Amino acid sequence: MLVALFVLTLGKTVNTNCSESVLGIPQLYGPSEALLRQVVDFVCELQKYPENETIQLRVMGHHEKLLGEYTYQPDEVASIPMMITDYHEGFLECVAKPLNASSSNITATVSDPHYLKVIVPVKNAEIEYSGPMELFEEDILELRCLLEAGTHVSYQWLLNGRLLSPSPRHHFAEDRLRIFRTTSGDSGFYTCIASNTFNNTEVFTSNSTEMEITVKVLASDPDISFVVLKEIQNYSALVTCQSARGSLPITFSLYNSTELVSSVTAEKKNATFKVPLDLRQPPDRLECQANNSDPIAHSQWLPLRVVPVKGPVTMLYDQDIGENYVVIGLKMYCRASEGSHPRYHWFLNKTRLHDRGSFYRVDDQPPQQSILHLSVRASSSAGTYHCKVSDSFDNANAVGSNRKYVDREVLNRLPILVVVIVFGSFAILIMLVSVCCIFGVIYSELTLEMERLAAYEGELVSMSFFHFIYLQATELFHCSRFVSRGFFFPLQESLAYTEAGDVAETASQDNFDEVR
Repeated sequence: MLVALFVLTLGKTVNTNCSESVLGIPQLYGPSEALLRQVVDFVCELQKYPENETIQLRVMGHHEKLLGEYTYQPDEVASIPMMITDYHEGFLECVAKPLNASSSNITATVSDPHYLKVIVPVKNAEIEYSGPMELFEEDILELRCLLEAGTHVSYQWLLNGRLLSPSPRHHFAEDRLRIFRTTSGDSGFYTCIASNTFNNTEVFTSNSTEMEITVKVLASDPDISFVVLKEIQNYSALVTCQSARGSLPITFSLYNSTELVSSVTAEKKNATFKVPLDLRQPPDRLECQANNSDPIAHSQWLPLRVVPVKGPVTMLYDQDIGENYVVIGLKMYCRASEGSHPRYHWFLNKTRLHDRGSFYRVDDQPPQQSILHLSVRASSSAGTYHCKVSDSFDNANAVGSNRKYVDREVLNRLPILVVVIVFGSFAILIMLVSVCCIFGVIYSELTLEMERLAAYEGELVSMSFFHFIYLQATELFHCSRFVSRGFFFPLQESLAYTEAGDVAETASQDNFDEVR
């Protein structure tokens, strides 16, 4: 009995001491955003605490750094002011524990974490770039936007004042801009814009100074061509090297089969070289090279071959047909059988035609041919045309073509051969139709006769063969007379003959009956 009473008393004492030594969990209140160097009040509220104990409340930051503290008294609001610095950003906690070390049996409690974002306004944005200011196509350009200060920053990039957007070639990663496979369109002035906001109401921005980046175009493979010059008795070749694309300056070099002939750096996309030429020697080969950066562009190898113009010169033409199948124009082609550098001239009635006139246009396509586009609507276009071909470097050996007379009425007149063919074909068609009609009538008569013979098959067995042939020949004779008179006599005569034919046919039938 005494033991039970002792245990009960001890339990009540322990329970009372435990309830008095338990701290409640504090609650931490404060803003979620704060500006740098701004004073902000945080509140740490404690609902349950032991009596007769002084409780200390501390606000702890990253890596358990003490940010503020407060000695809590009953029925007070624990407001802890803090000057915001960089290390205030992150998760903050309020820790409650007894101030007296003798109360070691009271366990400290910690609040739920509260996240604080510290906004540092952006300041002094600048572009960082360590590469060359002049790039070439297909290179990689990487720019970085550096700030003297700023947190929670968003970045924008401008090229020549226009906003750049993400694309397969334009990649944005935090404060960096990467451009892959650069083109000439990526040349210009780049600007970085850094910005951040506070409470979605206050916006801070900083623009960098412009940085000019030039993306140069690689020289394309040059085209190579040459013309021949005659100077008294000496010949030379003017060789032209030309690149369609490429940033200037471009260095052009001319090589023959074995060595460098000449080289020049030009502020244009072509260069010309003069090379001595001996028409009696086998042709040499030439190549152009264009260089404004690696790699070097090469032309095709060109044989330095010169063939004088030789005849015959042929002149062909095509007709342009308008409405109602009327010839309204001609395309006349002039070609020489040989010649590597021909020059073409067109003539009308022995008067030379130049590049363009009121009714014609000359389209040279050397060395293949020259085309004269001719409109025959104008009366002035009528006349005799021919062309002459000579060497572009020497007019001494001009070769002429055959002549052709052109006139609108002549071109649109039907040839006699066409008329003969058309009317002859029409006559043959009439004859074929007539023959078909004759055979059709004969076939019909034979069919009727076979039907009659089938009706009297038994009697025809006894009839002699020659008598049967005679009767058939008589029928065919009357049929042919009927058809021929139907084609070559008037309708009235044909009708009359048809009646006579019927009488004859009846008589023949009577004779057949008599014979039978």
